[in-house]
Amino acid sequence: MASSDVDIELETLIRARYPIIYIVSWEEKRVEDALREIAQTRGKKIYFWTITQGMVVNPNHRDSATRDPLVALDFVMDSRDQALFVLKDYHAFISDVTVTRRLRDLTTSLKISHKTLIILAPVLKLPSELEKEVTVVDYGLPDRDDLDQLLEGIIQAVKDDPRIDVNMKPEEREQILKSAQGLTANEAENVFAKSLVNKHKFDVDVILGEKEQIIRKSGILEYYPFSEEIGDVGGLDLLKDWMEKRTVAFTEKARDFGLPSPRGVLLLGVQGCGKSLSAKAIGSLWRLPLLRLDVGRIFAGIVGSSEENMRKAIRVAESVAPCILWLDELEKGFSGTQSSGMSDGGTTSRVFGTFLTWMQDKKAAAFVVATSNDVTSLPPELLRKGRFDEIFFIDLPSQREREQIFNIHLRKRKRDPANFDLVKLAEATPGFSGAEIEAVVVEALYDAFDETKDLTTESIVKAAQNSVPLSMTMREKIEDLREWARTRARISSSDTAEDMGVISEQLMVAKAEGLS
Repeated sequence: MASSDVDIELETLIRARYPIIYIVSWEEKRVEDALREIAQTRGKKIYFWTITQGMVVNPNHRDSATRDPLVALDFVMDSRDQALFVLKDYHAFISDVTVTRRLRDLTTSLKISHKTLIILAPVLKLPSELEKEVTVVDYGLPDRDDLDQLLEGIIQAVKDDPRIDVNMKPEEREQILKSAQGLTANEAENVFAKSLVNKHKFDVDVILGEKEQIIRKSGILEYYPFSEEIGDVGGLDLLKDWMEKRTVAFTEKARDFGLPSPRGVLLLGVQGCGKSLSAKAIGSLWRLPLLRLDVGRIFAGIVGSSEENMRKAIRVAESVAPCILWLDELEKGFSGTQSSGMSDGGTTSRVFGTFLTWMQDKKAAAFVVATSNDVTSLPPELLRKGRFDEIFFIDLPSQREREQIFNIHLRKRKRDPANFDLVKLAEATPGFSGAEIEAVVVEALYDAFDETKDLTTESIVKAAQNSVPLSMTMREKIEDLREWARTRARISSSDTAEDMGVISEQLMVAKAEGLS
């Protein structure tokens, strides 16, 4: 709910004489400003209470005698003013049995008066006895228009400073606003100022760094900085094209055109063929924070905490949206849902159900990238349409893609690919995954360093001949995976990888050449 909608909702509740309203928000100043405006419009006084100052009607009038939480409620009861009474951080005292009873006593008298009691706290903590007496309102984070107004205010304040460049193209401004979504108004204002101090302009990376702090504090999600570019992924041209078309999918221009926000993608395939690398590259391509959800951290030891951990992870992901939520090796976390009732009291099943429901109904622009090596272990309900926009199958790289992968890894190791026979290297590594090609290059580098020689095509070929790729040790499983994906998933590359029989023959020839 946008802040303006919440303001309308609050005014409606106050006019309807709802006795106790509980506002959940970290942004005291924004809520205070909104409540002051409502009070002025309705001709009411407004009091603010804190445990440190007591009741405050204006900066020059503080009643320290009302600092006690119960005395504060007595003050509300005895007041003859038509007023709003805002109790800040009162959630810390609300579970006390005496405070709970006093709030229930207040309810009846508040209903027939022109007084409204408002609890303002960053977290919701409500005893069951008060559930029917209290109305809860979530005061949302600033929306795009709020952030745009805040940004414009900062631009006007510093535009005459010759050291600072505040000129932005419309798409650059959109990128800045998109990167700031999920921050509070105070956080956004601070990080805009930090960007101007550090970079003398508005910089996306500085703003995303602020989001990293939010993610790190959660303890469940892991923030991945931009490290892998889309060019670091060899092959997979169809997957790259699909992703590049959605680069601007989270902008207002896309919304105006009628495009929905992308929901997510499931990457299935052979181990080491670029699924995790693709997830990291998407974050760099879209310039969105990449959050890795470690399912192992979700399942904590205390009963009931696993479900709360999943809800907390979802809340954090939504709070920093737009973002990318990455679940690596999904089958390891959710493969046991069918037997969960017998093995763990149904915990896995409930956590999985929470995640599925969120994926289906989520409104926040959190794009889910899930990877899996074993599709047969995944619950069938996860694979149905609506959970993900697309299911891609990532196969072993073809010969041409292996050439690209060698090119990438040689450049990463400060070698000029033009000095190597990439075709020969690709021919020497049929059935090798991208990770195995990287391992071959590293192995050859170790050998060259030990022999005090430079890296050559022949040394890499020799290292490849001494390796047995996973495609051989798991041949049957890969064939089954290919057969499953043939009619159930979208291919990620326009190049076709070799048949397993062909790979086997080529490897035998390569081994023979190495022995001769």
